[in-house]
Amino acid sequence: MHEMYFGASTEIKQRAKELREMLTPAEKVLWEALQNRKLNGLKFRRQHPISKFIADFYCHEYQLVVEVDGEVHLELEQVERDEGRTFELEELGLKVIRFTNKEVFCDLENVLKKIVSACGNK
Repeated sequence: MHEMYFGASTEIKQRAKELREMLTPAEKVLWEALQNRKLNGLKFRRQHPISKFIADFYCHEYQLVVEVDGEVHLELEQVERDEGRTFELEELGLKVIRFTNKEVFCDLENVLKKIVSACGNK
């Protein structure tokens, strides 16, 4: 099994720990559905350090990063940053899927189905 943190620094790990205490409202909703293996027995971690990044949610068993993006992620500069981040995470052998806050709030059932599908579970 791959190393879980992909060489994340102590500083990144500390920042991730701080972020766990400050989830966004959309992240809180998704975490409610993912924590304690509620979704098909899948183990997710929240605000998980990976290399120089902090993933909103991470399933190590399936090497899956789940990102929840607010409106700021629609701005061109942020879109480009997100694309670069996704590329770098995929270079580590990870799969990245993204959802908007609106998708989490308005269509959680479909978000969860897409997460299960990304893990190869039916």
